Amino acid sequence: MKRILITGANSYIGTHVEQWLLREPDKYQVDTIDMIDGSWRDKDFSTYDVVYHVAGIAHVNAKRNMEALYYKVNTELAIETAQHAKDVGVKQFIFMSSIIVYGESKSLKPVVITKDTVPKPNGFYGDSKLQAEVGIQKLENDTFKVVILRPPMIYGPGSKGNFPKLIALAKKTPIFPAYHNQRSMLYIDNLCEFIRLVITNNEQGVFFPQNEEYADTVEIVSKVANLMGRKVFVSRLFDPLVSLTFFYSPSINKLFGSLVYKNALSGTFEYQYQIIDFHDSLVMMLGN
Repeated sequence: MKRILITGANSYIGTHVEQWLLREPDKYQVDTIDMIDGSWRDKDFSTYDVVYHVAGIAHVNAKRNMEALYYKVNTELAIETAQHAKDVGVKQFIFMSSIIVYGESKSLKPVVITKDTVPKPNGFYGDSKLQAEVGIQKLENDTFKVVILRPPMIYGPGSKGNFPKLIALAKKTPIFPAYHNQRSMLYIDNLCEFIRLVITNNEQGVFFPQNEEYADTVEIVSKVANLMGRKVFVSRLFDPLVSLTFFYSPSINKLFGSLVYKNALSGTFEYQYQIIDFHDSLVMMLGN
């Protein structure tokens, strides 16, 4: 039996991974711990085989005056937790990083990340994650395996962020630009299965999990509308508005920009974890 400790009690990802693993209680024992008040330092980590470090400040409305806090939580706390785990004999440490370590796109120009792409964060969220990666990887040895995950946008029922907002828009809007794009995304169940396989097979290294299919904003809106029994008028006549609006609202890039991992990069993981296709994930998002 694998004994797993998830840092970040009640987090969206941590809770789903816990529930996923506990479907097989004969194989996995899972506990969670809150990292907020520092009491975690008194927790006995020595009884665990794996620490899955989810705790951190998410990339939501990051303000300049929060920069020091991001480094304290996303970098310093992560490294300290990894060091503590190593000191007491934990065998595997899994760290949730982000695709943002490659930088946040500032334009609508497509970005394709390959094995040769060098991380180059252009904001303190991405840099705080990358600095944590560097510090944690320095701790790795033959008895302490480190797993770094750099997932793209994670979504699922009850998730927060831009994707649920897009779903809500798709339920209401009568028109939409035909401005096609590509986005790497990761459905929560696919992430959970990926984590299970990483733990089961005692993996180590840097990984780039994503859905098997790229997402297209136009297709998402059209499919959601169709599932809701309604139609959305999609036309290229509105495409110039996307480029024009971008200069006044950079958040448009999150809707229509292209950011993907090359499929070959994610294909280096030899086990099948992409168990939910994109269409079915939308159905689940709608609760049908």
